[in-house]
Amino acid sequence: QMIGKPLFDRRHRKMILTEAGKSALDYANEIFRLGDEMIEVLQDRNLNNQTHIQIGALDSVPKRIILSLVAKAYEIAPNCTVSILEGKGDELFRELYNHKIDLILSNYPANVEQKKVFSRSVAKLPVSIFGSKKFQLIKKSFPQSLNGKPFVLPTAHSKLRHDLDHYFKLQNIHIVPAAETQDTSLQKLLAAEAIGLAPFSEAGQHQEEKLIRLGRLKGVYEEVWLISAQRKLENP
Repeated sequence: QMIGKPLFDRRHRKMILTEAGKSALDYANEIFRLGDEMIEVLQDRNLNNQTHIQIGALDSVPKRIILSLVAKAYEIAPNCTVSILEGKGDELFRELYNHKIDLILSNYPANVEQKKVFSRSVAKLPVSIFGSKKFQLIKKSFPQSLNGKPFVLPTAHSKLRHDLDHYFKLQNIHIVPAAETQDTSLQKLLAAEAIGLAPFSEAGQHQEEKLIRLGRLKGVYEEVWLISAQRKLENP
């Protein structure tokens, strides 16, 4: 009665939300979300008021980019603590929206349908092909020498995978997919065991002694995005 409008409508022995009820539910969910956000922010500040930043990173993001972001955090706030969570995109975006983490490093921007989430491109990295010494002759007549060779590739939902497919199609190069994974560490291991050639951004390079650089793919880049979510209580 305080609202003056019915929130539910009875249909076929079921209670269905009215339009007013749906609006009330949206506000209620926002209230609970803000309460959770307040608790997260207050818990992140310990007795000496130390700033805590929580970073989510996709497995496919080069570790050097993650290291650069952590170094920047310490430069801005020398006494801060940093937590790094690696995982899949859907999981990390859910954690970001619920304010369990502050930032995401991703190799694709946030979906435009995700409200109050902001993406900023922070790196555009040239991509080269790497392989074991078994494939060192591919350096000659690169990239046509890639034709018919086995590859360890990022999975199909990756933007880099689409860019690679487009590049090979334009160059009339037919590769043989031998393995697919979004984890760059696993890609390196598979490539080092001569399972196939692998594309890596040059910022992701590599202390892997068994891999050699065979050539750069002109016009192919891996872009890295820094993604944040709007919040009432901003992390300083």
